[in-house]
Amino acid sequence: MQTRYVKLGLIGATSLVLVACSSPPKVSYVDPNKIETISAEYGVNDLQVLAESMTRSLLQTRVIMNSPTPPIITVAPVKNKTNEYIDTNLITNKIETQLLKSGQVRFAVKATDMSNQTGELTRQNSGMYKKETAAKIGNMDGAQYRIEGDISSIIKADKNIKDVYYVLTLRLINNESGTYEWQDEKEIRKQQRR
Repeated sequence: MQTRYVKLGLIGATSLVLVACSSPPKVSYVDPNKIETISAEYGVNDLQVLAESMTRSLLQTRVIMNSPTPPIITVAPVKNKTNEYIDTNLITNKIETQLLKSGQVRFAVKATDMSNQTGELTRQNSGMYKKETAAKIGNMDGAQYRIEGDISSIIKADKNIKDVYYVLTLRLINNESGTYEWQDEKEIRKQQRR
């Protein structure tokens, strides 16, 4: 009799596991601007705050505001000096997008994308295209300025609290003179309690 109860119990437990495993995952859309507080690690809101703050500051610089035509800029990848994985391309892409949408700057092809640019020029000048419609070699515009920067962090923790401090520093450098035309930093500090 006891063996029969054990078997029934095992069958019931197995059935529950199978039902739980076969349930479809619950997926929903959320507002990408909604504040997420899942953990103290770098997240979506940090990306948005950093990019918006830096873009706003950069657009107020003298070299951009006083330029008669939108200056041409290129962006170097942001260096990740934190101890966690941060896709810094997301930071540079978001800043580039916001700056381009402002209409106050133009961007030259990044050094990392140059092989695509030269490959396209080579293809169009291969003799397969009409000369009058092919992009000419030697007409690319050089960037007057470049944006460089890095993101760093300081993390402190004990058994009850984790404190994370991030700082993103960006600078605008004149490519011809090598001078810094602008530099700013944005700080974020987050705490996670257990």
